[in-house]
Amino acid sequence: MFRILVVDDDKNTRKYIGAVLEENNYTVFTAQDGEEALDIIDREYVDLILLDIMMPRLNGYDFTKELRDAGIDVPVLMVSAMQLPADRHKGFIVGADDYITKPIDETEMLLRVKALLRRAQKNSERVIEIGDVRIDYDKMTVEKQGEVQELPQKEFLILYKLLSYPGKIFTRIQLMEEIWGKESETGLESVTVHIGRLKKRFDNWEEFKIESVRGIGYRAVKKS
Repeated sequence: MFRILVVDDDKNTRKYIGAVLEENNYTVFTAQDGEEALDIIDREYVDLILLDIMMPRLNGYDFTKELRDAGIDVPVLMVSAMQLPADRHKGFIVGADDYITKPIDETEMLLRVKALLRRAQKNSERVIEIGDVRIDYDKMTVEKQGEVQELPQKEFLILYKLLSYPGKIFTRIQLMEEIWGKESETGLESVTVHIGRLKKRFDNWEEFKIESVRGIGYRAVKKS
């Protein structure tokens, strides 16, 4: 399930956009300005950001520039009442991927969201290479010096998620929602079991290590 962050200083707009997205099976986070949005991005993985421009503390232009300067390439769809060509041009210059104006047309917004997510998926790296190790998402395999391991699906998805963001800590709840789905009735202990298997499987590998962060969650650390 795709995770979308809605950033707007107007409470009713946040609720409205959030409701439309949730009705279309997206997981939604909301923030009232750019500063709060940055805090959320530090804690949560998101696939796309819907972003107002005129906000207190940190506006949409400055927020987007900060993202891009930090090397964060999550797609940004600006949603603003500012309709002049110069406003749109500035949005694209600072790094926005698309721009629509208010009042919002639900159908257009959803079509643009789908297009950006599709483009991001197509362009995303689906192979992770660490030294002699190659993790292939499409084949769900881990290969090292010609030796190929085929992992159970959940184990592979957890490993791929952790190694996609080396050093980033994921809580058990985050991994559960991402891998099993938000509506899953599977207990959190399943995450613990799968992490244990991954640790045992790759315990002696020199390229990376799966670590438990006590009281918080898990992370992968690249060692080469």
